[in-house]
Amino acid sequence: MDQPTAENALHRLDRLVGEWTVEATWPSGDPWPGGGRMSVQWHESGALLVQRTTSDLPEAPATVSVIGCDAANDTYTQLYTDDRGVCRVYAMTIDERAWTLTRQGEPFAQRFVGTFGDDGDTISGRWEAAEDGVHFVTDFDLVYRRVAGG
Repeated sequence: MDQPTAENALHRLDRLVGEWTVEATWPSGDPWPGGGRMSVQWHESGALLVQRTTSDLPEAPATVSVIGCDAANDTYTQLYTDDRGVCRVYAMTIDERAWTLTRQGEPFAQRFVGTFGDDGDTISGRWEAAEDGVHFVTDFDLVYRRVAGG
């Protein structure tokens, strides 16, 4: 039986590879103090991405995520963990214009919706949460700017 390869699906992930600065703002428009960093690198296998984030905001956890694909179904998954001990699984999409992460479940539903800038070196997005699983409200807005790699 022929198995589909992941070459095309993995190629789409190249958009995320690099070192990024992170600027965050609350829904009020007030900026988070300081900034943050995101590093996205290929795992040595060449089939997974490893994403790490840090922030100057003490309440914002440091995170590590692994991103992979199911080539047969052209789907992506992000496995997320942070220094609070939180672990989550997100369904993910990515194409030339957008990057999304979504999860349903306790204690609330979440989603990230990001748009790539025309230069490919910026991502403007927002994290949203829905305690009832349906009515999403913005948790915070983010702007990622690539400073190396890619």
